[in-house]
Amino acid sequence: MQEIKDILDRAIQELRAEGLEPDILLVGPGFLEHTIQVLRECKLKIYKIDELGYDAVVADSKYLGQIKRASRRISVEPLLEENEMWEEIKKLNV
Repeated sequence: MQEIKDILDRAIQELRAEGLEPDILLVGPGFLEHTIQVLRECKLKIYKIDELGYDAVVADSKYLGQIKRASRRISVEPLLEENEMWEEIKKLNV
């Protein structure tokens, strides 16, 4: 999923622009299931957190929990819903 790679890269760049150094990625099982190929190329430490579901959090571990801007939360769920919608439209043969 190129969209997920782009979103992940954008979150990393936003954190770097704020002077942070993102080094961890906390992922839910749903996010992990649909993005395993993208995550194999990721150079961050990856931790599975069941409570995140279809979301992931990119963070600078030195500041996580200390300052709000030390992380970015992203989700794969809206993209999955959009893809399902397009599949349904294709089935309609419009």
